[in-house]
Amino acid sequence: MHTLLDIKAADRYHSSSQKIRVITESWVGNEIYCPACGFGINHHESNKPVADFFCSECKEEYELKSKKDSVGIKIVDGAYRTMIQRLQSDSNPNLFVLNYSLKNYEVMNFLVIPKHFFTPDIIEKRKPLSPSARRAGWVGCNISLLNIPQTGKIFYVQEGRIVPKREILYKWNKTLFLREEKEPLEKGWILDVMNCVDKIGKKRFNLDEVYTYESVLKQKHPNNRHVKDKIRQQLQYLRDKGYIRFVARGVYALD
Repeated sequence: MHTLLDIKAADRYHSSSQKIRVITESWVGNEIYCPACGFGINHHESNKPVADFFCSECKEEYELKSKKDSVGIKIVDGAYRTMIQRLQSDSNPNLFVLNYSLKNYEVMNFLVIPKHFFTPDIIEKRKPLSPSARRAGWVGCNISLLNIPQTGKIFYVQEGRIVPKREILYKWNKTLFLREEKEPLEKGWILDVMNCVDKIGKKRFNLDEVYTYESVLKQKHPNNRHVKDKIRQQLQYLRDKGYIRFVARGVYALD
Protein backbone atom coordinates (compact mmCIF):
# COMPACT_ATOMS: atom_id res chain seq x y z
CA MET A 1 0.00 0.00 0.00
CA HIS A 2 1.30 3.46 -0.95
CA THR A 3 0.39 6.31 1.41
CA LEU A 4 1.21 9.28 -0.83
CA LEU A 5 -1.76 10.96 -2.49
CA ASP A 6 -1.53 11.57 -6.22
CA ILE A 7 -2.16 15.31 -6.59
CA LYS A 8 -2.02 15.01 -10.39
CA ALA A 9 -5.33 13.16 -10.27
CA ALA A 10 -7.06 16.52 -9.80
CA ASP A 11 -5.13 18.62 -12.34
CA ARG A 12 -8.25 19.61 -14.27
CA TYR A 13 -10.09 20.89 -11.20
CA HIS A 14 -9.84 24.41 -9.77
CA SER A 15 -11.82 24.34 -6.53
CA SER A 16 -9.75 23.26 -3.50
CA SER A 17 -12.63 21.16 -2.15
CA GLN A 18 -13.09 19.43 -5.51
CA LYS A 19 -9.36 18.76 -5.77
CA ILE A 20 -9.08 17.06 -2.39
CA ARG A 21 -12.27 15.07 -3.03
CA VAL A 22 -10.90 13.72 -6.31
CA ILE A 23 -7.42 13.09 -4.88
CA THR A 24 -8.65 11.19 -1.83
CA GLU A 25 -11.28 9.21 -3.75
CA SER A 26 -8.63 8.25 -6.31
CA TRP A 27 -6.32 7.00 -3.53
CA VAL A 28 -9.06 4.95 -1.87
CA GLY A 29 -10.09 3.42 -5.19
CA ASN A 30 -6.50 2.41 -5.97
CA GLU A 31 -5.22 1.32 -2.56
CA ILE A 32 -8.09 0.13 -0.37
CA TYR A 33 -9.74 -3.29 -0.29
CA CYS A 34 -13.02 -4.31 1.30
CA PRO A 35 -12.50 -5.01 5.03
CA ALA A 36 -15.35 -7.52 4.97
CA CYS A 37 -14.03 -9.89 2.29
CA GLY A 38 -10.63 -8.57 1.18
CA PHE A 39 -11.61 -7.93 -2.46
CA GLY A 40 -11.08 -4.60 -4.21
CA ILE A 41 -13.72 -1.88 -4.03
CA ASN A 42 -15.36 0.14 -6.78
CA HIS A 43 -16.35 3.78 -7.05
CA HIS A 44 -20.08 4.46 -7.23
CA GLU A 45 -21.50 6.65 -9.95
CA SER A 46 -21.47 10.31 -8.87
CA ASN A 47 -25.27 10.41 -8.52
CA LYS A 48 -25.34 7.83 -5.72
CA PRO A 49 -27.01 9.74 -2.85
CA VAL A 50 -25.12 8.26 0.13
CA ALA A 51 -22.29 5.83 -0.57
CA ASP A 52 -19.06 6.58 -2.46
CA PHE A 53 -17.70 3.02 -2.84
CA PHE A 54 -19.02 -0.53 -2.94
CA CYS A 55 -17.71 -4.06 -3.01
CA SER A 56 -19.02 -6.06 -5.97
CA GLU A 57 -18.16 -9.29 -4.14
CA CYS A 58 -19.98 -8.92 -0.79
CA LYS A 59 -22.10 -5.80 -1.59
CA GLU A 60 -20.87 -3.73 1.37
CA GLU A 61 -21.05 0.03 0.77
CA TYR A 62 -18.81 2.82 2.06
CA GLU A 63 -18.99 6.57 2.47
CA LEU A 64 -15.70 8.51 2.52
CA LYS A 65 -14.93 11.47 4.78
CA SER A 66 -11.53 13.19 4.62
CA LYS A 67 -9.83 15.44 7.17
CA LYS A 68 -6.51 17.24 7.09
CA ASP A 69 -4.00 17.43 9.96
CA SER A 70 -5.69 15.00 12.41
CA VAL A 71 -8.59 12.58 12.77
CA GLY A 72 -9.93 14.52 15.77
CA ILE A 73 -12.91 13.50 17.87
CA LYS A 74 -15.74 14.20 15.44
CA ILE A 75 -16.56 14.02 11.74
CA VAL A 76 -18.73 16.67 10.11
CA ASP A 77 -21.61 15.05 8.24
CA GLY A 78 -24.79 16.13 6.44
CA ALA A 79 -28.34 16.82 7.56
CA TYR A 80 -29.19 15.61 11.06
CA ARG A 81 -32.68 14.42 10.14
CA THR A 82 -31.41 12.48 7.13
CA MET A 83 -28.70 10.80 9.21
CA ILE A 84 -31.18 9.67 11.87
CA GLN A 85 -33.43 8.25 9.15
CA ARG A 86 -30.46 6.40 7.64
CA LEU A 87 -29.71 4.74 10.98
CA GLN A 88 -33.20 3.25 10.96
CA SER A 89 -32.75 1.65 7.54
CA ASP A 90 -30.49 -0.98 5.98
CA SER A 91 -29.12 1.55 3.48
CA ASN A 92 -26.70 3.21 5.87
CA PRO A 93 -23.14 2.67 4.53
CA ASN A 94 -19.97 1.92 6.47
CA LEU A 95 -17.70 4.91 6.97
CA PHE A 96 -14.16 5.38 5.64
CA VAL A 97 -12.20 8.15 7.39
CA LEU A 98 -9.06 9.45 5.69
CA ASN A 99 -6.68 11.81 7.49
CA TYR A 100 -3.90 13.37 5.43
CA SER A 101 -1.02 15.80 5.89
CA LEU A 102 -1.51 18.98 3.89
CA LYS A 103 2.24 19.54 3.99
CA ASN A 104 3.19 16.55 1.81
CA TYR A 105 -0.19 15.03 0.88
CA GLU A 106 0.52 11.79 2.68
CA VAL A 107 -2.13 9.62 4.32
CA MET A 108 -1.40 9.58 8.04
CA ASN A 109 -4.49 7.65 9.17
CA PHE A 110 -7.11 5.67 7.34
CA LEU A 111 -9.82 3.71 9.11
CA VAL A 112 -13.20 2.15 8.59
CA ILE A 113 -16.07 2.37 11.05
CA PRO A 114 -18.53 -0.50 10.39
CA LYS A 115 -22.13 0.61 10.11
CA HIS A 116 -23.19 -1.66 12.97
CA PHE A 117 -21.49 0.79 15.37
CA PHE A 118 -23.78 3.61 14.27
CA THR A 119 -26.49 4.50 16.78
CA PRO A 120 -28.26 7.81 17.57
CA ASP A 121 -25.85 8.21 20.53
CA ILE A 122 -22.92 9.00 18.22
CA ILE A 123 -24.81 11.61 16.17
CA GLU A 124 -24.49 15.17 17.46
CA LYS A 125 -27.05 17.73 16.35
CA ARG A 126 -25.52 21.03 15.22
CA LYS A 127 -27.10 24.46 15.61
CA PRO A 128 -29.46 25.56 12.82
CA LEU A 129 -27.97 27.89 10.21
CA SER A 130 -28.65 31.57 10.85
CA PRO A 131 -31.61 33.36 9.19
CA SER A 132 -29.15 35.18 6.92
CA ALA A 133 -27.64 31.96 5.58
CA ARG A 134 -28.55 30.64 2.13
CA ARG A 135 -30.04 27.51 3.75
CA ALA A 136 -31.49 29.29 6.78
CA GLY A 137 -32.64 26.91 9.50
CA TRP A 138 -30.84 23.87 8.05
CA VAL A 139 -29.59 21.53 10.79
CA GLY A 140 -26.43 19.49 10.25
CA CYS A 141 -24.76 16.87 12.39
CA ASN A 142 -21.41 15.52 13.57
CA ILE A 143 -20.38 11.92 14.09
CA SER A 144 -18.77 11.65 17.54
CA LEU A 145 -15.80 9.28 17.49
CA LEU A 146 -15.60 9.40 21.29
CA ASN A 147 -18.76 7.30 21.63
CA ILE A 148 -17.53 4.51 19.34
CA PRO A 149 -15.69 1.59 21.01
CA GLN A 150 -12.09 1.09 19.92
CA THR A 151 -13.02 -2.13 18.10
CA GLY A 152 -15.31 0.00 15.93
CA LYS A 153 -12.31 1.95 14.58
CA ILE A 154 -10.46 -0.41 12.27
CA PHE A 155 -7.26 1.16 10.98
CA TYR A 156 -5.59 0.38 7.65
CA VAL A 157 -3.01 3.12 8.30
CA GLN A 158 -2.36 4.37 11.84
CA GLU A 159 0.05 7.25 12.42
CA GLY A 160 1.75 6.32 9.15
CA ARG A 161 2.00 2.59 9.96
CA ILE A 162 0.34 0.19 7.54
CA VAL A 163 -1.72 -2.47 9.33
CA PRO A 164 -1.57 -6.07 7.96
CA LYS A 165 -4.58 -7.13 5.91
CA ARG A 166 -5.27 -10.24 8.01
CA GLU A 167 -5.61 -8.05 11.12
CA ILE A 168 -8.16 -5.78 9.41
CA LEU A 169 -10.28 -8.72 8.21
CA TYR A 170 -10.14 -10.31 11.67
CA LYS A 171 -11.24 -7.12 13.44
CA TRP A 172 -14.11 -6.63 10.99
CA ASN A 173 -15.47 -10.12 11.55
CA LYS A 174 -15.00 -9.94 15.33
CA THR A 175 -17.93 -7.50 15.77
CA LEU A 176 -20.32 -8.63 13.01
CA PHE A 177 -22.58 -10.06 15.71
CA LEU A 178 -23.77 -6.50 16.36
CA ARG A 179 -25.76 -6.62 13.11
CA GLU A 180 -28.01 -9.22 14.68
CA GLU A 181 -29.31 -6.65 17.17
CA LYS A 182 -31.94 -4.48 15.47
CA GLU A 183 -33.39 -2.81 18.57
CA PRO A 184 -31.54 0.54 19.08
CA LEU A 185 -31.85 0.57 22.88
CA GLU A 186 -30.41 -2.93 23.26
CA LYS A 187 -27.58 -2.21 20.84
CA GLY A 188 -26.90 0.99 22.78
CA TRP A 189 -26.48 -1.04 25.97
CA ILE A 190 -24.06 -3.44 24.29
CA LEU A 191 -21.94 -0.58 22.93
CA ASP A 192 -22.03 1.25 26.27
CA VAL A 193 -20.60 -1.78 28.08
CA MET A 194 -17.99 -2.22 25.33
CA ASN A 195 -16.98 1.41 25.91
CA CYS A 196 -16.73 0.77 29.66
CA VAL A 197 -14.39 -2.15 29.00
CA ASP A 198 -12.32 0.13 26.73
CA LYS A 199 -12.02 2.72 29.49
CA ILE A 200 -10.75 0.13 31.97
CA GLY A 201 -7.85 -0.20 29.56
CA LYS A 202 -6.72 -3.72 30.42
CA LYS A 203 -6.80 -7.03 28.59
CA ARG A 204 -8.00 -8.75 31.79
CA PHE A 205 -10.60 -7.05 33.97
CA ASN A 206 -13.11 -7.91 36.65
CA LEU A 207 -16.77 -7.23 37.24
CA ASP A 208 -16.16 -4.67 39.99
CA GLU A 209 -14.11 -2.58 37.54
CA VAL A 210 -17.06 -2.47 35.14
CA TYR A 211 -19.38 -1.61 38.05
CA THR A 212 -17.40 1.63 38.60
CA TYR A 213 -19.25 2.96 35.54
CA GLU A 214 -22.67 2.27 37.07
CA SER A 215 -23.40 5.96 37.68
CA VAL A 216 -22.46 6.86 34.09
CA LEU A 217 -24.77 4.18 32.73
CA LYS A 218 -27.58 5.30 35.06
CA GLN A 219 -27.37 8.77 33.54
CA LYS A 220 -27.55 7.35 30.03
CA HIS A 221 -30.38 4.95 30.90
CA PRO A 222 -32.44 6.71 33.61
CA ASN A 223 -35.41 4.35 33.19
CA ASN A 224 -33.38 1.28 34.11
CA ARG A 225 -33.30 0.61 37.85
CA HIS A 226 -31.19 -2.53 37.62
CA VAL A 227 -28.00 -1.30 36.00
CA LYS A 228 -25.69 -3.89 37.58
CA ASP A 229 -27.95 -6.68 36.36
CA LYS A 230 -27.87 -5.15 32.88
CA ILE A 231 -24.07 -4.93 32.97
CA ARG A 232 -23.81 -8.62 33.81
CA GLN A 233 -26.29 -9.45 31.06
CA GLN A 234 -24.26 -7.58 28.44
CA LEU A 235 -20.99 -9.14 29.58
CA GLN A 236 -22.58 -12.57 29.22
CA TYR A 237 -23.80 -11.62 25.74
CA LEU A 238 -20.32 -10.43 24.73
CA ARG A 239 -18.86 -13.65 26.13
CA ASP A 240 -21.34 -15.78 24.18
CA LYS A 241 -20.42 -13.91 20.98
CA GLY A 242 -16.70 -14.47 21.53
CA TYR A 243 -15.91 -10.79 22.08
CA ILE A 244 -14.58 -11.46 25.59
CA ARG A 245 -13.57 -14.62 27.45
CA PHE A 246 -14.69 -15.82 30.87
CA VAL A 247 -11.52 -16.48 32.91
CA ALA A 248 -12.81 -17.05 36.45
CA ARG A 249 -15.71 -15.97 38.64
CA GLY A 250 -16.18 -12.26 37.94
CA VAL A 251 -13.05 -12.11 35.73
CA TYR A 252 -13.00 -11.59 31.96
CA ALA A 253 -10.41 -11.11 29.23
CA LEU A 254 -10.30 -9.48 25.82
CA ASP A 255 -8.77 -11.47 22.97
